[in-house]
Amino acid sequence: MLDLPTTTPDPVNEPILSYAPGSPERAHLKSALASMALERPDVPHVVAGKESREGATYEVRAPHDHALVLATCHNGGALVAERAIAAALDAAPGWAATPFAERARVFMRAAELLAGPWRQILNAATMLGQSKTVVQAEVDAACEFIDFLRFNVAFASRLAEHQPISPNGFLNTLELRPLEGFVLAVTPFNFTAIAGNLPTACALLGNVVVWKPAENQSLAAYHTMRLFEAAGLPPGVINVVYGDGAVIAQTCLRHRALAGIHFTGSTKVFQSLWRGVGENIANYKSYPRLVGETGGKDFVFADPSAEVEALAVALVRGAYEFQGQKCSAASRAYIPRSLWPSVRDRVVAHIDAIAMGDVRDFRNLMGAVINERAWTRLNAWHERLKNDASVTMLADKGWSRDKGWFCGATLVEVSSPSHALLEEELFGPVLGVYVYDDGKPSGVDDVLSLIDHTSPYALTGAVFARDRKAVAVAVTRLRQAAGNLYINDKPTGAVVGQQPFGGGRASGTNDKAGSAYNLLRWASPRVVKETFVPPLAVGYPAMSAE
Repeated sequence: MLDLPTTTPDPVNEPILSYAPGSPERAHLKSALASMALERPDVPHVVAGKESREGATYEVRAPHDHALVLATCHNGGALVAERAIAAALDAAPGWAATPFAERARVFMRAAELLAGPWRQILNAATMLGQSKTVVQAEVDAACEFIDFLRFNVAFASRLAEHQPISPNGFLNTLELRPLEGFVLAVTPFNFTAIAGNLPTACALLGNVVVWKPAENQSLAAYHTMRLFEAAGLPPGVINVVYGDGAVIAQTCLRHRALAGIHFTGSTKVFQSLWRGVGENIANYKSYPRLVGETGGKDFVFADPSAEVEALAVALVRGAYEFQGQKCSAASRAYIPRSLWPSVRDRVVAHIDAIAMGDVRDFRNLMGAVINERAWTRLNAWHERLKNDASVTMLADKGWSRDKGWFCGATLVEVSSPSHALLEEELFGPVLGVYVYDDGKPSGVDDVLSLIDHTSPYALTGAVFARDRKAVAVAVTRLRQAAGNLYINDKPTGAVVGQQPFGGGRASGTNDKAGSAYNLLRWASPRVVKETFVPPLAVGYPAMSAE
């Protein structure tokens, strides 16, 4: 039963520190970056609370300085995954029986540790391992992660407040049980907060977890698991296995006790997991819960009444922060011809002013993309676009692989609304712009249809307009085009408790991370009816003789 604590603190969003010159947080982070760059830990799997270092090794390198080796990890494979499943199932009865108040305290303590002594550890690991700038690391590895931990506790504590009706003579109760089995949490490289939230959201509701982090996020995942242990998480509740995701996932998919998958990553991988569940559906003890947040081809629509400078800033921040490696990043924009010259010139000027390089230099707005594979894929697009007569390259400086995997902020105007650049997810700092004819009576109507139907994704989008009627029209027409829609703001930067995050169509199951909607997916309700005075006769009054 979901045993509620008598009081649960009302959560507030963690304040974002400035890291301005001379600030104490800047000095602490600089010190953490310097020491962590020299540590090179041998990262262990953690199964049943015990470390193991089995499997072939792989190195984690800094994307912006690929000669800098940050950690050595091990490919756990099927054997470690099987032990992780067994450890989770062994821990399941005890963790499910632990009162909610006690489970909550573990994650509340983790939040306070992260807000205090662990803040710069996670920030430094995220900056070095994922090439996030100080601003991007602070809002992710510190603030959003803290918010997930705090808000999830508050949301979960209120889930069981809504109870069934109990007429006189009866008592009906609804309890929230954990799922029967284990949950596989598969987490991405791009957000340390998501990597921490996916396993803990499940564990908070009493579930046990096998956690598979992305290889390129292994350094931050290592410190995240240490944080959980410092907060008092019992052994076996969350078991972390590093390495080849396909092998680990297949091991979990074949297991009879798979109860759910909590996933953030590519659409293709999530579809393969869903297919694997379907192929094994007759073997499972229960129907696994499938929760996924996947790809995006996120749009910015500008009405002719849009404010030009706000639009230009949103395009640059939305498309190029963290090198466009956000599922919510602006990657296609639809700008009216009447505004395009002014918007284009401002965006190009902003791009020219972007500093890109080693994220340990806090003046940089951009770092490097995550690895050589990402750089090679994006550079192939870069070369393709440069040789495409149907597009105009407006900005593309800074592409280099000499020291790090650097992809410069790239702005491309396409002549066709069906160009692949407007349809396919690139996951990099490339923004495609289609200029529509707002001089035509149907210009705005036509482009709203294009936005809705061009891409298979429906994650985030933005509408820029000062005309309130235009805003209302766009919001209505694009109702299914984005799970998170922004008005006069960039399509990135959802805040826990303010904008629950997720999308539909090919972008996922839209279960809204950072909300009670997501947490409910990790509970299995049971209703108990108690009759105080049970009937003592079989017959009913209507059966009596006349």
